[in-house]
Amino acid sequence: MNLADKTDTTSAANPGDFNIAICGAGPVGQTLALLLCKQGVAPESIVLFDAKTSSQAEQDVRSIALSYGSQQILSNASAWPVKATNIQQIHVSRRGHLGRSLIDCKDYQIPALGYVARYGDIMMPLQRALAQSGIHIQRPVKVSALEETEDRVTLRLQGGSAITAGVVVQAEGGSFADQRQKTQHHDYQQTAIISHITVSQPVAQRAFERFTGQGPLALLPQEDGYALVWCVRPMVAEQLLVLDDVAFKQALQHAFGERLGTILTISVRHSYPLGLNAQAHATRRTVTIGNAAQTLHPVAGQGLNLGLRDASIMAPLLANCMPLTMLQAASGDLLSTQLQLFLQQRRTDRQTTIRLTDTMARIFASAPDGALTQSMLGLGLGLLDIIKPAKKILAEQMMFGWR
Repeated sequence: MNLADKTDTTSAANPGDFNIAICGAGPVGQTLALLLCKQGVAPESIVLFDAKTSSQAEQDVRSIALSYGSQQILSNASAWPVKATNIQQIHVSRRGHLGRSLIDCKDYQIPALGYVARYGDIMMPLQRALAQSGIHIQRPVKVSALEETEDRVTLRLQGGSAITAGVVVQAEGGSFADQRQKTQHHDYQQTAIISHITVSQPVAQRAFERFTGQGPLALLPQEDGYALVWCVRPMVAEQLLVLDDVAFKQALQHAFGERLGTILTISVRHSYPLGLNAQAHATRRTVTIGNAAQTLHPVAGQGLNLGLRDASIMAPLLANCMPLTMLQAASGDLLSTQLQLFLQQRRTDRQTTIRLTDTMARIFASAPDGALTQSMLGLGLGLLDIIKPAKKILAEQMMFGWR
């Protein structure tokens, strides 16, 4: 076992007590902890709970699209550079119909629209920064229940132990299939098939978002090929997942076309169901952020980026109401005010991003197959290239969120 995987049992000023507890030590939870320290919060007053070991996190090979804005947030948290592939352009099209849009970083005077990295590669610099920070991290530990009182929150841990904290940030959301239904909920009846492919005619640093009748098909430039996210109906997914590699490549080639030449290789395939499940939530001493607050459709790759923006806004608000010493309890009234201010400040960006991904997932995947309807959708993509202000708004939303 790696030393970093051992449970940290070091206590704060009062045994078992912390000012801030963060449940969920993925990129969002870890970024929040590091940004809190940048805001002057004492690292020994913060505890992170991680259900996984650090080795499990670093060995996760899932591909993640990070926006340019997220790169800036990670840099602020001293968790950049990350081993990643730049996205210079995003090509958006509708399968089988004219009309497309090309978003280019040069039009916005930035070095990249975003980056494609493996989850484990994002975690490595975060965990190195945490190891040097003095922040407490307990892993592998699961929080089984929260009990909130006037001045503290008790966290019940699996195994029977407990600690208390002045405020709890819930950053562990889990997958759509395992979540409790929230107020904004929709099952898209789509399954995402993910893999890594190589092609005969790659276009360097260009990502592709291709809308099909089944759902969006994304190819993100990564290393020597592309990360594939192919959204299809569950029954179709079942059929695709049992195909051999040759038959699967043929099906993918038919769905995507020959814009990148011939599909040469395909890695092991995985899948997960897709849905929207979102609800902004805060009590007097608890708040949800990231995937715990909103699980989105992967179209446009906004999920983690929205969560990192949550962490970026939360850090200074939470830091402003932390006590000067570990022996003091954070004022419940001040905490409640700051947590409600957080919800208010995040409302527009959250709802804009939710509406964007939800609309794209529903319209392009569920539109009637009639030639006129499909042509109108393709024409809409073409007009996006012509109407520069609209294109700029879309690009900035994807890179930075609503500001």
